[in-house]
Amino acid sequence: MIAHLKGQLIQKSPVSLVVDVQGVGYEVFIPLTVYYELPECGTTVSLYIHTRIREDSLKLFGFIKEADKQMFELLIRISKVGPKIALAFLSGMTAQDLTQAVFNDDISTLSAIPGVGRKTAERLALELKDKLLELNLQPEAATASNTPGNGLKDDAVSALVNLGYKKAQAEQALRKVWRDEAKPSLEELIRDSLNCLS
Repeated sequence: MIAHLKGQLIQKSPVSLVVDVQGVGYEVFIPLTVYYELPECGTTVSLYIHTRIREDSLKLFGFIKEADKQMFELLIRISKVGPKIALAFLSGMTAQDLTQAVFNDDISTLSAIPGVGRKTAERLALELKDKLLELNLQPEAATASNTPGNGLKDDAVSALVNLGYKKAQAEQALRKVWRDEAKPSLEELIRDSLNCLS
């Protein structure tokens, strides 16, 4: 089984990439959150890999953070949640955000993922919570230093999404620009986030 790849990134798209390891090009399927963190083509990339073998195919799924790989593997163990839906979840939120949503029984957030209905979201919240507890994985306490207040954060994310950015992009930019001691206004948050995104 391939568990890790490190090599030259030679091609990338929002759904997959190709990494050259000693002359062999590996196609790796990825969530959007990984795509946003990839370096430029021609540079070295290091990925945690989940190898999925079926009778007629062998597919690699790649993640920059080991926690995202672990979450992917937990998701595909849930009935009726295959790799496509697992990647959709991890494209829309981080493993930590997903853990938070599961422990808060936030069905509306879970069912907002494309291809996930309310019933699937409810089953996932129930089954995933047990699996997370088995691995002693629980949501981290939110810290003021890197998490904007819920109302302010939601308003800023909504504004950025309305401007055409993906939700994951918007949230990542907000985490980068947030400074608790500055107590920014909504306008400042949006302006700084746009600067970060550009």
